[in-house]
Amino acid sequence: MPEETPSPRRVLVTGGAGFIGSHTVDQLLAQGDEVLVVDSLATGKIENLDSASAFSSFRFEQLDVARSDAFCRTTEAFRPHAIIHLAALVSVQESIQNPALNFERNVLATQSVIDAAQRCQVENVVFASSAAIYGDNPDLPLKESAEKRPLSPYGGAKLASEALLLAAANTYHFTVTANRYFNVYGPRQDPKSPYSGVMSIFLDRFTQGIAPTVFGDGAQTRDFINVQDVARMNVLAASSTLPGFHAFNVCTGKATSLLDIIDVLREHFPNVPETTFKEARAGDIIHSLGSPESARGKLGFRAQVSLNEGLAHYLQTTTSVTSQLP
Repeated sequence: MPEETPSPRRVLVTGGAGFIGSHTVDQLLAQGDEVLVVDSLATGKIENLDSASAFSSFRFEQLDVARSDAFCRTTEAFRPHAIIHLAALVSVQESIQNPALNFERNVLATQSVIDAAQRCQVENVVFASSAAIYGDNPDLPLKESAEKRPLSPYGGAKLASEALLLAAANTYHFTVTANRYFNVYGPRQDPKSPYSGVMSIFLDRFTQGIAPTVFGDGAQTRDFINVQDVARMNVLAASSTLPGFHAFNVCTGKATSLLDIIDVLREHFPNVPETTFKEARAGDIIHSLGSPESARGKLGFRAQVSLNEGLAHYLQTTTSVTSQLP
């Protein structure tokens, strides 16, 4: 008898209408998985799922993940093999101004995912953690074992969520992967938000012909990773068979200064006025760089999109830019 074709995996993605979430959904659907997106649309955008909506294997439900009972019922009805938990309050500044909201969307929402995973016997949970848990740590490149020094309620909530997931993995015996994202950039990142990534903010200013603003001297460095690579890591982690809890840096291992980014953008927009420099902001991290070795050794993950390739694609796929390119 011919071998039966395996049934597609069912993957529930919280925050799937967001920047990273929507790219993750696209990759899951492209490989044949059934996908349910749960998103409150507090910050996510339904238009980010336009390409996903063409798939019969795609479903969307508007729901706040922190509403534990409702989320558990939704999870129970879908019976996912894996949950990729990306829903969160992603603003460091807002977490400082509204720590209660930060706790609700980042810690309570994680506990809601744990409750649903335990009740529905989900095999695999992937969590969107952050390099913010390391804080301003000079021991570069940062390994997963580095001391955790979160500088904001946001970073603290991510670290607390990791602790909850570690305990859950040990108690309920499902696989948990905490992906600690470094500086993610790419299409669908909202430059209008004051809390958006520096890459999208710079790009938005260049396309408008406005001088970029740098806080400090611009020599501060970041480990920039393209959203396509981040989404690929999420998809890979959702199929991980590593038992228990594992945390991985999702990074390139390459440091790039803000001035380097500006130089690349100026090649495309040479007429933009010179950069404006302002006093460095209190609490800003000067240098951030991750070690990608653990993810490479245990999951075979390696960032594939170079910064030049990623920026070029970002320029080409940004509506406001396309008409200005030669």
